Amino acid sequence: MKSPQILLLLATLLSTEARSPKSSLISLPRKHAAQRKHHAFIDKSTVAAHHDAARTVRGGGGGEATMTNEMFNMVKAVVGVGVLSLPAGIAAFGNAPSAALPAAALIASIGSIAAYNFSLIGRLCAITGASSYRGAWEKSVGASTAWIPAVSCVVKTFFAILAYSMVLGDTFNALFTTVGLNVGRQASLIGLTVTVLLPLCLLKNLSSLAPFSLAGIAGMLYTAVAMAIRFFDGSYSNPESGFPLDVAKSLRPMIGDKGASAVFSSNAFILICMLSTAYMAHFNAPKFYLELKDNTIKRWNIVVATSFSISILFFIGIAAMGFATFGGASNGLILNNYSTKDSLMGFSRVAVAFALVFTYPLAFVGCRDGILEMLQVPKEERTDAKLNTLTYAILGFVTVAALTISDLSFIMSFGGATLGNALIYVYPAIMFRSAVKNMGDDATTAQKLEVYLAMAFAALGIGMGGIGAKMALGKLK
Repeated sequence: MKSPQILLLLATLLSTEARSPKSSLISLPRKHAAQRKHHAFIDKSTVAAHHDAARTVRGGGGGEATMTNEMFNMVKAVVGVGVLSLPAGIAAFGNAPSAALPAAALIASIGSIAAYNFSLIGRLCAITGASSYRGAWEKSVGASTAWIPAVSCVVKTFFAILAYSMVLGDTFNALFTTVGLNVGRQASLIGLTVTVLLPLCLLKNLSSLAPFSLAGIAGMLYTAVAMAIRFFDGSYSNPESGFPLDVAKSLRPMIGDKGASAVFSSNAFILICMLSTAYMAHFNAPKFYLELKDNTIKRWNIVVATSFSISILFFIGIAAMGFATFGGASNGLILNNYSTKDSLMGFSRVAVAFALVFTYPLAFVGCRDGILEMLQVPKEERTDAKLNTLTYAILGFVTVAALTISDLSFIMSFGGATLGNALIYVYPAIMFRSAVKNMGDDATTAQKLEVYLAMAFAALGIGMGGIGAKMALGKLK
């Protein structure tokens, strides 16, 4: 469990020179710009931007968010519905309680690497003066290929709202059963989509929904506590009595003999790739960096390290408690394993459903606007009629996909193996390598050495992604 601290410390040390007046992340032009045209960032069109960026690196970038607010919002962005699928990730390779130990180590290690790359993206914004993920790519790698991360972000957002729809279908199905109504999963999802999600997604101003997203953290915290209570009170310890009799046999606790050593199975890559989806918030890193008040690299690294550490604890708690309770039977949505007559877990379903219903439109708009950006539709041409038509099309497609696919763990693992790994590990390394190369002699020794670290993580991401995608597809069959 020492690896998270080591990696986060390494990230901080490597950025130390960014805090020194003699070697900041932005190397201020000491010569005339005409003598340095080979530097991609120092030309006639960007000199002013980079002076602003230099001030940002040293703090005073214009953001108003305190470190505490940033940490809260960052945890809220990282800890999402994906955490509820992690017990199934452990069940992919083990079924004995001890399998949770190496799983916790994986969760912490992957989380630490994700934190490093999240920090790296913010520092890339300091280097390039970019204000978005795509912008960082444009100003480091080049505008001609900026569509690559843009498309990846859109598709990854699509996977997110697909996961939301799947969870809502299962959750409302269980809630209807709790109150004595026999409404199937398909009917629940279709009814919810038509009567609630569609009207919310058609709203043109979503600012009134933002406060409801706070319920997400409260719901996850309650869920973690409730799962711990059910594990320690033994309500589900006997699959032949009590609450387990209220669920399908395949969802009842199944404890076997595949413990900690089972992590060496190739099936462990299922969990690893699910984590790439669970920790995925990196396309918002520029926004967080620019919003931070007095956004020096030191303050930025403290915010990222603290936020991801809290998220890691959330992930370990829910993954370990869910898996320890149900073992190899852990479902892709762990709440499905709990009885609909279990009032304690019933409140958890209500909290998760409430949070998802009101955060769904926020994620949906991100996907819809991303598609419009990809299609290069000018803002003045984005009429209400066009927005509504695109909303119908996207929501219809998502709903059909959610009705067809019932295994949330597949969406989490396959999405993480492909787009998650690219956005977390591969793209930031490519951008940082290009940024340091473009800085030429102004790049510090630490930055040049850090390129090797970033590229090593990129190679790791590609390797994990290839194996994980194969394992996820095999699991689907």
